[in-house]
Amino acid sequence: MAKASGFFTPSLRTKIQPSIGVSRSGFCLSEGIFKRVVCSSGIESAGTHVSSSQSRIPKLVNKGCKLVGCGSAVPSLSVSNDDLAKIVDTSDEWISVRTGIRNRRVISGKENLRNLAVEAAKKALKMANVEPDDLDLILLCTSTPEDIFGDAPKVQRELGCTKSQLAHDITAACSGFMLGLFSASCYIKGGGFRNVLVIGADVMSRFVDWTDRGTCILFGDAAGAVVLQACDAEEDGLLSFDLHSDGEGARHLGAPINDNENGSVLEFPPNRPSYACIQMNGKEVFRFAVRCVPQSIESALEKAGLTASNIDWLLLHQANQRIIDAVATRLEFPPEKVISNLANYGNTSAASIPLALDEAVRSGKVKPGHTITAAGFGAGLTWGSAVIRWG
Repeated sequence: MAKASGFFTPSLRTKIQPSIGVSRSGFCLSEGIFKRVVCSSGIESAGTHVSSSQSRIPKLVNKGCKLVGCGSAVPSLSVSNDDLAKIVDTSDEWISVRTGIRNRRVISGKENLRNLAVEAAKKALKMANVEPDDLDLILLCTSTPEDIFGDAPKVQRELGCTKSQLAHDITAACSGFMLGLFSASCYIKGGGFRNVLVIGADVMSRFVDWTDRGTCILFGDAAGAVVLQACDAEEDGLLSFDLHSDGEGARHLGAPINDNENGSVLEFPPNRPSYACIQMNGKEVFRFAVRCVPQSIESALEKAGLTASNIDWLLLHQANQRIIDAVATRLEFPPEKVISNLANYGNTSAASIPLALDEAVRSGKVKPGHTITAAGFGAGLTWGSAVIRWG
């Protein structure tokens, strides 16, 4: 996520950040320059360089997984830049030039996060020809649940599942969907699961300060979903991952609890807290994204044994068109190979990647066998990339 203005670099304390990676041949956990841990393969001493090929190990289960269905849902209410200009000091030109956004969808009436998540999930299941009771797992990636304890089990119920399969939430803001993909691949490749539904959904409009033109212009509400299915190892469609977080950068982007708003936190019983609106240092988030996202994508490509020239599509979290353009330029992706629907929906957090993927698939742009490199980035700070094959 990035504020309308500015350019940025987080305070990354070491050149090599803690990361999780997975290649098509197995899982790898690394801890910067201090240790490199390869599952069941021991610990190598600090400073020892291990190439991508050397760190690969056999899968725990001799299975691959592939994307077989996608779906999306957006609220009915469309809010244009001109609409926003009526409530804050801005204009269509000011917003579109700085962000690339012209419209966004916002929930209204009886719409809510679960409505959107269920609608997107049903579309993905229909495309995949998978019944709700054939699912082994439902992962709901969201930072804006209807219930603080999570919404995945309620989505499971509303989908009509009757077999009590596992369903749980994943919270990682705009990187949430990437973590959902990684988790799903681990459940399938390492746990023997067959069908996993991953939903990215957020209703950011509830946490936006609609008097702050620096942030209210950016966000929208939406949901997107994919179905991952077990397959033979040679058909594996989730080729590699590269995942990171850096809590040092959390001060640049968040929506913390206002636990002091009604008095001393030492009082008993404690005051009932509320969450602040989204707070963001746009310049810092921009610099973080344009620096760290290309590095992560390059790492994921290396783990997959591919280069940018082997990739059909670049699909980034839809935060700001300037970020998308800067990352594409650095990686030398031509504009015609970059998927973007930011202008129509704004930043939909965990929903942005599956929403853009669904539109690209249903329009015929992304075809079976196409290879996509995707990357999410945002609050935490968290960021991560994947190399995937559609279908």
